[in-house]
Order: sequence, then structure tokens, then C-alpha cells
Amino acid sequence: MILITGGAGFIGANFILDWLKQSDEKIINLDKLTYAGNLQNLASLSNDPRHIFIKGDIGDTEHVSQLLAQHQPRAVINFAAESHVDRSIHGPGDFIQTNIIGTFHLLESVRAYWSQLEAEPKQNFRFLHVSTDEVYGSLAENTPAFTEQHCYKPNSPYSASKASSDHLVRAYHHTYGLPVLTTNCSNNYGPYQFPEKLIPLMIVNALAGKPLPIYGDGQQIRDWLYVTDHCSAIRRVLEAGIPGETYNIGGWNEKPNMTIVHTICTLLDNLQPISSPYQDLITYVKDRSGHDRRYAIDAHKIERELNWKPVETFETGIQKTVQWYLNNQPWITDIQSGAYREWIEKNYAAIGE
Repeated sequence: MILITGGAGFIGANFILDWLKQSDEKIINLDKLTYAGNLQNLASLSNDPRHIFIKGDIGDTEHVSQLLAQHQPRAVINFAAESHVDRSIHGPGDFIQTNIIGTFHLLESVRAYWSQLEAEPKQNFRFLHVSTDEVYGSLAENTPAFTEQHCYKPNSPYSASKASSDHLVRAYHHTYGLPVLTTNCSNNYGPYQFPEKLIPLMIVNALAGKPLPIYGDGQQIRDWLYVTDHCSAIRRVLEAGIPGETYNIGGWNEKPNMTIVHTICTLLDNLQPISSPYQDLITYVKDRSGHDRRYAIDAHKIERELNWKPVETFETGIQKTVQWYLNNQPWITDIQSGAYREWIEKNYAAIGE
């Protein structure tokens, strides 16, 4: 059994769905169900005994300690995080509380649990912390991509809070011997992503005939990673990663934001055409404060040491993503209306706090 935190969010939910397609090992899913936590993402598992959902906060040491003692997981994978840069600019407090204080309390609970395990399960136990490439800061156009040795230079409250959590995880390994693994991934995209991030926002707005807002000149560059590739990389790191090591996970798909938006528009023109090209909806807006110009991941280490490579190209991944949103209009409607929260209350009325 493994314990997942933040498993009702975008990446966590995809990881659980992907895991249970390939394994019968049970998952305990602990999620606070903040605005981006959506159990509809896991509706297909509502009657699956391999998935046990528990509503809770990683910062609740007593609750987490009880779960660890009761279920005796062989690993903990920490997806729980506040993750949207814009939200961190307008309200950094939640990011400090969840990403730093929450991670600290989770580490304390896990350390206490791990320290009392018998010799073999103690040796085999892993704590995998899922982080971001944004901790490394911003790259110039022709600068080599981020490696695991790159200095941390976070530029937003979000990335600073994630950098802090990474440092805590590292410290718990070097100070206490906790067998930790850290992954730093590039921008994820794919099914079930809350429509505040670039790709789902563009798709959802386009389908509604709303403006497609582009920050600044739209030439900010990101490396794009299809979410199921990220999930397979995490599985591989959990399986074979060396405790104390960090692994960068990227898609080898550096693209300017404007190219992403034009690609989405072209796909929608072909798949669901309207009277005029979707590109007519593009609108330039004032750039975001402290907007990093470029991120790029060098994923050679995980390829070399763990024999992992992404399967999807950006072309195949974005095609699947756009098609998923076209095929799941009710999910979009529920997200926009807040009805997904009513669904949670109806279907999970007996969820334990």
C-alpha cells in the first residue's frame, strides 16, 4: 500500500488512475479538497476497493500519523501543493501554509512513522516529493537547460514556497536519514487540469467564445510534459531512484506560449470549427508581475540512470488533450459552475475528516 497526498488534484488524480491500470496495490488518497481538488476526476474508482479516499490536511500531524499507523504504507508520494503562480502573487499566505508548513508537518509525521519500522520495511520505505522546475528561476534564451545541479533562484511566492519545501525534504534526508526522493518537473498538461493554467484555459475559453488572454508578448518559453509521462517517471523514480537524489523530469518540448495557443486554435479549427478562426479570440494583456521568461529541463539524468524517457511528443499530447476536453464538456461545466463540489458532497457525504 502507498499513501498519496493531493491525489484529487490534476497530477495526483492522473497518477492514481494510471497506477491502478497497472497495479493492484492499494492507494490511500489524502486530499484537503481545496478549490482544485476534484473527486470527479476519480469517479471511475468510486467503487474500487483499491482506492481509499480520506479527506484531510497534510498539516494535521495527528490525523496523518493515525493514517500511517493504521495503513502501514511502504511509500508516501507528496503531490499536495498550492501550484498556481497567479494565485500566489495575489495571496501568498496559502502557499506558505501548504507548501512549507504543510510539508514540514508531513515530514515530521513520516519521520516518526519510519523511525519505528522494522529493519526491512524501514530500509525499503520511500518518501517521494513532487516539485517543479520553477524553483530554478528563469533562463536566458540560449542558456543550457536546468540540471539537478542548477542553483535555486525562485522568483514568485509559489516557486519560493516549493523551493523551501525541497530544502526541507533534503534536510530530513541528510539530518535524519529519511529515505527521500525529489522530482522537479516541467509544465504538465493533459486531462483533468483545472482551467486556470494556460492550456486548459485556452481550450475552455475558446469553446465558450471568450477571449484568449496572452501575457505580454506571448514569447515566454516552457518545456511541456504530458501528464501520463510524468506519472510514469514518478513510478520509475519510486521503483529505482536512489534515496537523497533529485531527478528532473521533462518532455523535451520547449515552446513559446504563443505557439501553444496557436496550436490549440488550429486543432479546434479542425475538430470543432466555428464561423471564424479561433485565433481571432487572442487578446494580449499586461504581463504578469515577475514573469519568468524561460524554463527548460535537462532530463538526461533520469534517462541515463533510470532508463526513462517520455512517450508523448507535444504534437501527440496536445491532440489527446484537446480531444479530451471536447469529449468531456460536462466536466468543464461542473468546474466552471462549482457543481463539482455538490457532486463531492452528494457522493462522498460520509467522508471521514
